[in-house]
Amino acid sequence: MFANDSTDRGQVGIGTLIVFIAMVLVAAIAAGVLINTAGMLQTQAEATGEESTDLVSERIDVTSDVGIVSEADVEDDPANPAETFDGADRGELSEIRLGVTGAPGADDIDLNETIIQVVGPEGQANLVLADPGDGDMDETDSFVQVSDEEDEDDPGDPTTTDASTETEPRHIAQGYFAVEDEDGNFVSASDAVLNDNNGEFTIVINPMVEPFGSQESESDGDLEIHALADGDGGGESAFGEGDEATLSIVSPSGATSQVELRSPDLYTDAGEAVQL
Repeated sequence: MFANDSTDRGQVGIGTLIVFIAMVLVAAIAAGVLINTAGMLQTQAEATGEESTDLVSERIDVTSDVGIVSEADVEDDPANPAETFDGADRGELSEIRLGVTGAPGADDIDLNETIIQVVGPEGQANLVLADPGDGDMDETDSFVQVSDEEDEDDPGDPTTTDASTETEPRHIAQGYFAVEDEDGNFVSASDAVLNDNNGEFTIVINPMVEPFGSQESESDGDLEIHALADGDGGGESAFGEGDEATLSIVSPSGATSQVELRSPDLYTDAGEAVQL
């Protein structure tokens, strides 16, 4: 009654075949996009992780912050040079010193690429590393002025003299900080790198110039410090008793360490170190 015809074959329409091929192509393209997207996300995640690690580990730790009370004697009244006042009497510092080291696990940290953002009594400024051999610190202070006691008509008239041939913190020009090694020697910019060989440095800041003090420095790195020598002061002052400043030390990776400096309200002895 029923006959099986072995010659019958199923046929697929050309339209169905085209749709199938198109679906396969779409799936392949989608898979490729997903793989590429996953790769990009992984790369971005790794980069973000490295940046986050750098912001934590490539940080500069501040181990100490002290100020040195000025030992310079200043005449309160140029007409009466017998009466002088040292830094403790005036309530002024001659240098600010910050002990710094790399955070645990940090790689080399180049202090020549480090910026110190300062908000002080005389405004705000960004400080960069001074190179002792590049004019940022001058061993001869050609702007030091002393009272001309030989001039009887004007005993307070200052004259200029080369009063110093040794590099000191007061030679650090406005807009700069200096770095000392563990032996107390100023370090060149190329050697100012915190690493396993240089475990700790001391950042030295001049408290006489802005934004800490109100004295001015010349563009060639010489500091005009007549207020510490001629006695008239000229209304200028250095960072001292009761003053405050905020420092943000930004490493090359962008990691920031903040330091709050608060000077004591009263100094006791010239040359003493006071906690800030």
